Amino acid sequence: MSETTTPKTNSGGRTKFILGGILIFAAVVYLIVSSTQASAQYFLTVDEVLEKGTEVMDRDLRVSGAVIGDSIQYDLDTLTITFEVAHIPGDNDEIDAQGGLAAVLNKAVTDPNSQRIQVVYVGPKPDLLKDEAQAIMTGRLGEDGSFYADELLLKCPTKYEDAVPEQSEG
Repeated sequence: MSETTTPKTNSGGRTKFILGGILIFAAVVYLIVSSTQASAQYFLTVDEVLEKGTEVMDRDLRVSGAVIGDSIQYDLDTLTITFEVAHIPGDNDEIDAQGGLAAVLNKAVTDPNSQRIQVVYVGPKPDLLKDEAQAIMTGRLGEDGSFYADELLLKCPTKYEDAVPEQSEG
C-alpha cells in the first residue's frame, strides 16, 4: 500500500497573519485620527468668534486681529495684559485687494464699526504690542466673552515698510 501524502498548506497561520496585520493597521489609523482631532485648532477671525460664540467656547482657537493701542493695559504685579483686537479678514487675497496688511490693520483700528473682542494674556509685555500690530493668539473663549490667550504672536508691518535697504548703484 502506498500512501500519497499531499502537502498541507498552513492556511490557518496565513489567516492569523493577515488578521493581525489588519488589526495593527486599524489601530494605527485610529491613533492618528484621534490625536489629530484632539490637537486640532480652529483658525477664526474676530467676526467668526463673535458669531459662533458658545459654539466654540470649549475649543482651542487661533484668532487674528488688529491691536487697538488705546485699550492696552498691563498689570506689572500679575503680568496680566488686557487689550482689544478688531476684525481683519482671514483671506490673504482679500488683504491684498484692500491695499496690504498695513492698510487693513489701520482701517480695522480706525473704524468704530469693526467688531472687537477683549483679550487677556498673562506673561511679559511684548515690545511689538502696540497700536495697529497684528495679533495672532492661541487660546480659548471665556464665558465672559473675553479671549484668554495662552500664546501671543505679534506682527507690526509698518515697522518694516521703510526698512528695505536701498540698492547701490555701481
